[in-house]
Amino acid sequence: MSEYLVAQDGSYETVPLKKDDIMVMAVQSRVVPVKVENAVQMKRDNLNHMLDLIDAAATWMGPKDLIQFHEFPITGFSFMWTREDLQKVAIEIPGVETEAVAARAKRYGCYIVFGSYAIDPDWPEHILSITTIIGPDGSIVDKHWKLRNIKGVFAGFEVITTTIFDVLDQYTEMYGRDAVIPVTRTDIGNLATTATQYEPELIRAYALKGAEIMLRSATSGADPIDVRAGAMHNNMYTTLVNNSISHNPGPFFEDVRSGGTAIYGPKGEELDIANSVNETGVMARIPIASFRKTRRLPRIHPSLYGDLYDQYQEAYPPNLMSTDLPNDGFSAAKFLKDKSRWG
Repeated sequence: MSEYLVAQDGSYETVPLKKDDIMVMAVQSRVVPVKVENAVQMKRDNLNHMLDLIDAAATWMGPKDLIQFHEFPITGFSFMWTREDLQKVAIEIPGVETEAVAARAKRYGCYIVFGSYAIDPDWPEHILSITTIIGPDGSIVDKHWKLRNIKGVFAGFEVITTTIFDVLDQYTEMYGRDAVIPVTRTDIGNLATTATQYEPELIRAYALKGAEIMLRSATSGADPIDVRAGAMHNNMYTTLVNNSISHNPGPFFEDVRSGGTAIYGPKGEELDIANSVNETGVMARIPIASFRKTRRLPRIHPSLYGDLYDQYQEAYPPNLMSTDLPNDGFSAAKFLKDKSRWG
Protein backbone atom coordinates (compact mmCIF):
# COMPACT_ATOMS: atom_id res chain seq x y z
CA MET A 1 0.00 0.00 0.00
CA SER A 2 1.19 3.52 -0.79
CA GLU A 3 2.42 5.81 1.97
CA TYR A 4 -0.41 8.15 0.94
CA LEU A 5 -4.04 7.59 1.89
CA VAL A 6 -5.04 9.46 -1.28
CA ALA A 7 -3.19 8.88 -4.55
CA GLN A 8 -1.23 11.86 -5.87
CA ASP A 9 -2.04 11.31 -9.56
CA GLY A 10 -5.83 10.96 -9.55
CA SER A 11 -5.71 7.16 -9.65
CA TYR A 12 -6.72 4.70 -6.95
CA GLU A 13 -5.90 1.15 -5.93
CA THR A 14 -7.95 -1.73 -7.36
CA VAL A 15 -7.86 -5.48 -7.75
CA PRO A 16 -8.70 -7.26 -11.03
CA LEU A 17 -12.39 -7.60 -11.85
CA LYS A 18 -13.91 -11.02 -12.40
CA LYS A 19 -16.48 -9.71 -14.90
CA ASP A 20 -17.25 -6.59 -16.88
CA ASP A 21 -20.81 -6.03 -15.64
CA ILE A 22 -22.33 -6.83 -12.26
CA MET A 23 -25.91 -7.08 -11.02
CA VAL A 24 -26.70 -5.41 -7.70
CA MET A 25 -29.90 -5.77 -5.69
CA ALA A 26 -30.90 -3.58 -2.75
CA VAL A 27 -33.45 -5.32 -0.51
CA GLN A 28 -36.07 -3.17 1.20
CA SER A 29 -37.13 -5.24 4.20
CA ARG A 30 -38.86 -4.92 7.54
CA VAL A 31 -37.29 -3.85 10.84
CA VAL A 32 -38.57 -5.95 13.74
CA PRO A 33 -36.98 -5.18 17.13
CA VAL A 34 -36.39 -8.32 19.14
CA LYS A 35 -37.75 -8.57 22.66
CA VAL A 36 -34.87 -8.88 25.11
CA GLU A 37 -36.53 -11.71 27.05
CA ASN A 38 -36.86 -13.70 23.84
CA ALA A 39 -33.84 -12.38 21.96
CA VAL A 40 -32.40 -15.69 20.76
CA GLN A 41 -35.63 -16.90 19.17
CA MET A 42 -36.58 -13.54 17.67
CA LYS A 43 -33.13 -13.06 16.17
CA ARG A 44 -33.48 -16.52 14.67
CA ASP A 45 -36.89 -15.59 13.25
CA ASN A 46 -35.53 -12.36 11.76
CA LEU A 47 -32.54 -14.23 10.37
CA ASN A 48 -34.75 -16.86 8.75
CA HIS A 49 -36.81 -14.13 7.12
CA MET A 50 -33.63 -12.49 5.87
CA LEU A 51 -32.47 -15.82 4.40
CA ASP A 52 -35.80 -16.16 2.59
CA LEU A 53 -35.30 -12.69 1.13
CA ILE A 54 -31.78 -13.62 0.03
CA ASP A 55 -33.30 -16.60 -1.80
CA ALA A 56 -35.79 -14.28 -3.48
CA ALA A 57 -33.18 -11.66 -4.35
CA ALA A 58 -30.69 -14.16 -5.73
CA THR A 59 -33.16 -15.94 -7.99
CA TRP A 60 -35.64 -13.27 -9.14
CA MET A 61 -34.77 -11.89 -12.59
CA GLY A 62 -31.48 -13.78 -12.74
CA PRO A 63 -28.34 -14.13 -10.59
CA LYS A 64 -26.96 -11.25 -8.53
CA ASP A 65 -23.37 -10.34 -7.77
CA LEU A 66 -24.18 -8.28 -4.68
CA ILE A 67 -27.22 -8.24 -2.40
CA GLN A 68 -27.52 -5.49 0.20
CA PHE A 69 -29.71 -5.12 3.29
CA HIS A 70 -30.24 -2.20 5.67
CA GLU A 71 -28.76 -1.59 9.13
CA PHE A 72 -30.85 -3.93 11.28
CA PRO A 73 -32.38 -6.94 9.48
CA ILE A 74 -31.50 -9.35 12.32
CA THR A 75 -31.84 -7.37 15.55
CA GLY A 76 -34.21 -4.59 14.62
CA PHE A 77 -33.96 -1.25 16.40
CA SER A 78 -35.40 0.13 19.63
CA PHE A 79 -34.59 3.34 21.49
CA MET A 80 -35.82 1.63 24.67
CA TRP A 81 -32.90 -0.79 24.94
CA THR A 82 -30.28 -0.33 27.65
CA ARG A 83 -26.64 -1.30 27.27
CA GLU A 84 -27.37 -4.54 29.11
CA ASP A 85 -30.27 -5.22 26.74
CA LEU A 86 -28.09 -4.58 23.71
CA GLN A 87 -25.47 -7.01 24.96
CA LYS A 88 -28.17 -9.68 24.62
CA VAL A 89 -29.62 -8.34 21.37
CA ALA A 90 -26.37 -7.79 19.46
CA ILE A 91 -24.73 -10.48 17.35
CA GLU A 92 -21.13 -11.65 17.23
CA ILE A 93 -19.10 -11.40 14.02
CA PRO A 94 -18.34 -14.13 13.17
CA GLY A 95 -21.23 -15.95 14.78
CA VAL A 96 -24.22 -18.12 14.03
CA GLU A 97 -25.94 -15.36 12.07
CA THR A 98 -22.99 -14.58 9.82
CA GLU A 99 -22.43 -18.30 9.25
CA ALA A 100 -26.01 -18.69 8.01
CA VAL A 101 -25.71 -15.69 5.69
CA ALA A 102 -22.31 -16.92 4.51
CA ALA A 103 -23.84 -20.24 3.48
CA ARG A 104 -26.31 -18.35 1.28
CA ALA A 105 -23.53 -16.22 -0.20
CA LYS A 106 -21.63 -19.37 -1.08
CA ARG A 107 -24.75 -21.06 -2.48
CA TYR A 108 -25.45 -18.18 -4.84
CA GLY A 109 -21.87 -17.09 -5.48
CA CYS A 110 -22.54 -13.48 -4.52
CA TYR A 111 -21.53 -10.82 -2.04
CA ILE A 112 -24.01 -10.09 0.75
CA VAL A 113 -23.85 -6.84 2.72
CA PHE A 114 -25.85 -6.15 5.88
CA GLY A 115 -25.71 -4.16 9.09
CA SER A 116 -26.26 -5.17 12.70
CA TYR A 117 -25.70 -4.29 16.29
CA ALA A 118 -22.63 -6.27 17.28
CA ILE A 119 -20.38 -7.03 20.23
CA ASP A 120 -16.64 -7.60 20.03
CA PRO A 121 -14.37 -9.09 22.74
CA ASP A 122 -11.75 -6.50 21.82
CA TRP A 123 -14.25 -3.82 22.85
CA PRO A 124 -15.87 -5.08 26.08
CA GLU A 125 -19.09 -3.32 27.12
CA HIS A 126 -19.21 -1.39 23.85
CA ILE A 127 -22.15 -1.83 21.46
CA LEU A 128 -21.08 -1.48 17.85
CA SER A 129 -23.03 -0.83 14.67
CA ILE A 130 -21.20 -2.82 12.00
CA THR A 131 -21.80 -3.45 8.32
CA THR A 132 -20.47 -6.83 7.26
CA ILE A 133 -19.41 -7.77 3.74
CA ILE A 134 -19.54 -11.51 3.08
CA GLY A 135 -17.91 -12.83 -0.07
CA PRO A 136 -19.10 -15.44 -2.58
CA ASP A 137 -16.80 -18.01 -0.98
CA GLY A 138 -18.60 -17.52 2.35
CA SER A 139 -15.76 -15.62 4.00
CA ILE A 140 -16.13 -12.38 5.92
CA VAL A 141 -14.39 -10.01 3.53
CA ASP A 142 -14.63 -6.93 5.75
CA LYS A 143 -16.37 -5.34 8.72
CA HIS A 144 -17.07 -1.62 8.66
CA TRP A 145 -17.83 0.27 11.85
CA LYS A 146 -20.30 3.14 11.66
CA LEU A 147 -18.31 6.35 11.34
CA ARG A 148 -20.32 8.57 13.66
CA ASN A 149 -23.70 9.12 15.27
CA ILE A 150 -25.45 12.45 15.13
CA LYS A 151 -25.48 14.15 18.54
CA GLY A 152 -27.57 16.84 20.17
CA VAL A 153 -30.54 16.42 17.84
CA PHE A 154 -33.01 14.12 19.61
CA ALA A 155 -34.72 15.76 22.58
CA GLY A 156 -33.48 14.10 25.77
CA PHE A 157 -32.06 11.07 23.97
CA GLU A 158 -28.77 10.00 22.35
CA VAL A 159 -27.68 6.87 20.50
CA ILE A 160 -25.36 4.77 22.69
CA THR A 161 -23.58 2.69 20.07
CA THR A 162 -19.84 3.27 19.81
CA THR A 163 -18.68 4.67 16.48
CA ILE A 164 -15.20 5.33 15.12
CA PHE A 165 -15.54 9.01 16.03
CA ASP A 166 -16.41 8.11 19.63
CA VAL A 167 -13.12 6.22 20.16
CA LEU A 168 -11.09 7.70 17.31
CA ASP A 169 -7.64 7.65 18.91
CA GLN A 170 -7.96 4.11 20.25
CA TYR A 171 -9.48 2.85 17.00
CA THR A 172 -6.69 4.39 14.94
CA GLU A 173 -4.04 2.96 17.24
CA MET A 174 -5.55 -0.54 16.95
CA TYR A 175 -6.42 -0.64 13.25
CA GLY A 176 -4.47 2.16 11.54
CA ARG A 177 -5.47 5.43 9.89
CA ASP A 178 -6.46 3.73 6.65
CA ALA A 179 -9.23 1.83 8.47
CA VAL A 180 -10.98 5.03 9.57
CA ILE A 181 -12.40 5.51 6.05
CA PRO A 182 -12.43 1.90 4.83
CA VAL A 183 -12.73 0.95 1.17
CA THR A 184 -12.94 -2.77 0.42
CA ARG A 185 -11.32 -3.69 -2.88
CA THR A 186 -13.08 -6.69 -4.40
CA ASP A 187 -13.31 -8.43 -7.75
CA ILE A 188 -16.64 -6.68 -8.42
CA GLY A 189 -15.35 -3.19 -7.61
CA ASN A 190 -14.22 -1.01 -4.73
CA LEU A 191 -16.96 -1.06 -2.10
CA ALA A 192 -17.68 1.40 0.70
CA THR A 193 -20.55 1.32 3.17
CA THR A 194 -22.16 3.90 5.41
CA ALA A 195 -25.31 4.49 7.44
CA THR A 196 -24.58 8.19 7.94
CA GLN A 197 -26.62 10.89 6.26
CA TYR A 198 -26.29 14.62 5.58
CA GLU A 199 -22.51 14.84 5.73
CA PRO A 200 -21.25 15.03 2.14
CA GLU A 201 -17.66 15.28 3.31
CA LEU A 202 -17.81 11.65 4.44
CA ILE A 203 -19.02 10.48 1.04
CA ARG A 204 -16.30 12.57 -0.61
CA ALA A 205 -13.73 10.94 1.70
CA TYR A 206 -14.74 7.49 0.46
CA ALA A 207 -14.40 8.71 -3.12
CA LEU A 208 -10.92 10.06 -2.39
CA LYS A 209 -10.02 6.60 -1.07
CA GLY A 210 -11.14 5.05 -4.36
CA ALA A 211 -14.70 3.86 -3.66
CA GLU A 212 -16.56 3.00 -6.87
CA ILE A 213 -19.80 1.66 -5.38
CA MET A 214 -21.15 3.49 -2.32
CA LEU A 215 -23.49 1.22 -0.36
CA ARG A 216 -25.64 3.44 1.84
CA SER A 217 -28.29 2.31 4.30
CA ALA A 218 -30.83 3.97 6.54
CA THR A 219 -33.51 3.25 9.08
CA SER A 220 -36.59 5.48 8.91
CA GLY A 221 -35.55 7.15 5.72
CA ALA A 222 -32.96 9.33 4.06
CA ASP A 223 -33.15 12.31 1.73
CA PRO A 224 -32.91 11.29 -1.94
CA ILE A 225 -31.30 14.66 -2.74
CA ASP A 226 -28.47 13.92 -0.31
CA VAL A 227 -27.90 10.47 -1.78
CA ARG A 228 -28.15 11.52 -5.43
CA ALA A 229 -25.89 14.50 -4.88
CA GLY A 230 -23.27 12.25 -3.31
CA ALA A 231 -23.38 9.99 -6.35
CA MET A 232 -23.13 12.89 -8.80
CA HIS A 233 -20.47 14.94 -7.02
CA ASN A 234 -18.21 11.93 -6.57
CA ASN A 235 -18.91 10.02 -9.79
CA MET A 236 -19.94 6.87 -7.89
CA TYR A 237 -22.63 4.26 -8.25
CA THR A 238 -24.68 4.55 -5.07
CA THR A 239 -27.34 2.50 -3.33
CA LEU A 240 -29.71 3.52 -0.59
CA VAL A 241 -31.38 0.71 1.34
CA ASN A 242 -34.20 1.75 3.67
CA ASN A 243 -36.68 -0.31 5.65
CA SER A 244 -40.12 -1.36 4.49
CA ILE A 245 -43.33 -0.99 6.43
CA SER A 246 -42.92 -3.22 9.48
CA HIS A 247 -45.52 -4.95 11.63
CA ASN A 248 -43.55 -4.39 14.80
CA PRO A 249 -44.23 -5.45 18.36
CA GLY A 250 -44.04 -2.70 20.95
CA PRO A 251 -44.50 1.08 20.84
CA PHE A 252 -43.65 1.76 17.20
CA PHE A 253 -45.57 2.91 14.17
CA GLU A 254 -45.68 0.37 11.36
CA ASP A 255 -44.66 3.01 8.84
CA VAL A 256 -41.90 5.38 9.92
CA ARG A 257 -40.51 6.97 6.75
CA SER A 258 -40.48 3.60 5.02
CA GLY A 259 -39.61 2.98 1.39
CA GLY A 260 -37.40 4.90 -1.01
CA THR A 261 -34.82 2.15 -1.51
CA ALA A 262 -32.96 3.02 -4.71
CA ILE A 263 -29.87 2.66 -6.87
CA TYR A 264 -28.32 5.70 -8.53
CA GLY A 265 -25.75 6.07 -11.28
CA PRO A 266 -22.58 8.19 -11.19
CA LYS A 267 -24.40 11.25 -12.53
CA GLY A 268 -27.05 10.97 -9.82
CA GLU A 269 -29.48 9.40 -12.26
CA GLU A 270 -32.10 7.00 -10.91
CA LEU A 271 -31.43 3.45 -12.08
CA ASP A 272 -34.18 1.79 -10.03
CA ILE A 273 -36.33 2.76 -7.06
CA ALA A 274 -38.89 0.97 -4.90
CA ASN A 275 -42.43 1.74 -6.03
CA SER A 276 -44.00 1.11 -2.61
CA VAL A 277 -43.23 0.93 1.12
CA ASN A 278 -43.61 -2.86 1.10
CA GLU A 279 -40.82 -5.42 1.11
CA THR A 280 -39.23 -5.50 -2.31
CA GLY A 281 -35.96 -5.45 -4.19
CA VAL A 282 -34.54 -2.90 -6.58
CA MET A 283 -31.75 -3.81 -8.95
CA ALA A 284 -29.40 -2.41 -11.53
CA ARG A 285 -26.63 -3.54 -13.83
CA ILE A 286 -23.34 -1.74 -13.20
CA PRO A 287 -20.82 -1.75 -16.09
CA ILE A 288 -17.95 -1.70 -13.64
CA ALA A 289 -15.16 -2.46 -16.13
CA SER A 290 -15.98 0.33 -18.58
CA PHE A 291 -16.71 2.69 -15.68
CA ARG A 292 -13.29 2.04 -14.19
CA LYS A 293 -11.42 2.70 -17.44
CA THR A 294 -11.99 6.44 -17.38
CA ARG A 295 -12.75 7.15 -13.75
CA ARG A 296 -10.42 9.27 -11.63
CA LEU A 297 -10.60 10.79 -8.18
CA PRO A 298 -12.89 13.83 -7.76
CA ARG A 299 -11.38 17.08 -9.02
CA ILE A 300 -11.37 19.36 -5.98
CA HIS A 301 -9.28 22.34 -4.87
CA PRO A 302 -8.52 22.09 -1.12
CA SER A 303 -5.80 24.74 -1.48
CA LEU A 304 -8.73 27.18 -1.43
CA TYR A 305 -10.43 25.87 1.70
CA GLY A 306 -8.33 23.18 3.40
CA ASP A 307 -7.28 25.59 6.15
CA LEU A 308 -10.95 26.21 6.97
CA TYR A 309 -11.45 22.51 7.67
CA ASP A 310 -8.29 22.52 9.78
CA GLN A 311 -9.72 25.32 11.93
CA TYR A 312 -13.23 23.88 12.20
CA GLN A 313 -14.23 22.46 15.59
CA GLU A 314 -16.83 19.69 15.75
CA ALA A 315 -19.77 20.52 18.00
CA TYR A 316 -18.83 17.49 20.08
CA PRO A 317 -15.21 16.32 20.31
CA PRO A 318 -14.09 12.81 19.38
CA ASN A 319 -13.22 10.08 21.90
CA LEU A 320 -16.11 10.77 24.30
CA MET A 321 -16.80 7.04 24.70
CA SER A 322 -13.20 6.01 25.28
CA THR A 323 -13.79 5.99 29.04
CA ASP A 324 -17.50 6.70 29.60
CA LEU A 325 -20.26 4.36 28.44
CA PRO A 326 -23.76 5.63 29.30
CA ASN A 327 -26.27 2.91 30.12
CA ASP A 328 -29.09 4.10 27.89
CA GLY A 329 -30.11 6.85 25.52
CA PHE A 330 -31.50 9.05 28.26
CA SER A 331 -28.41 8.89 30.47
CA ALA A 332 -26.34 9.47 27.32
CA ALA A 333 -28.21 12.73 26.77
CA LYS A 334 -27.38 13.84 30.30
CA PHE A 335 -23.74 12.81 29.80
CA LEU A 336 -23.48 14.92 26.64
CA LYS A 337 -25.34 17.91 28.04
CA ASP A 338 -22.20 19.84 28.95
CA LYS A 339 -19.88 18.36 26.31
CA SER A 340 -20.77 20.60 23.38
CA ARG A 341 -18.07 23.01 22.24
CA TRP A 342 -20.75 25.20 20.72
CA GLY A 343 -22.58 25.91 23.96
